Amino acid sequence: MKDKLLKLLENSYSPYSNFRVSCIAVMKDGKEFCGVNVENASYGASICAERSAILSAISAGYKRYDFEKMYVMCDSEKIGTSCFMCRMVISEMFEKEKEIVAMNRKGEIEAHTVEELCPFPFGDENLK
Repeated sequence: MKDKLLKLLENSYSPYSNFRVSCIAVMKDGKEFCGVNVENASYGASICAERSAILSAISAGYKRYDFEKMYVMCDSEKIGTSCFMCRMVISEMFEKEKEIVAMNRKGEIEAHTVEELCPFPFGDENLK
């Protein structure tokens, strides 16, 4: 997965932060959806790699809980975890025991379950 994520970093559009991120969401049937961060001069219009991959899967017809695992790589020596906007979307689409694997360019990993990343999720049950 490391090599795929490294190659995918090249697709990032990050002229403002110069912080490239790539992501691969793996579905329960084995299909993979790729995402990269895409920035915009209006910073709020930017999208993170994780949400890009998740939204690609949903656009292709996959549904909530069809996700098996997610791999995320930051173009850094440090291992970065998902921002809280991404964690919100991850907690909505992934079952709580699924694994999110964060990786740096060297391939060092830090893996967490969705429940570990989002211990107090806000979900549809909060809207009732």
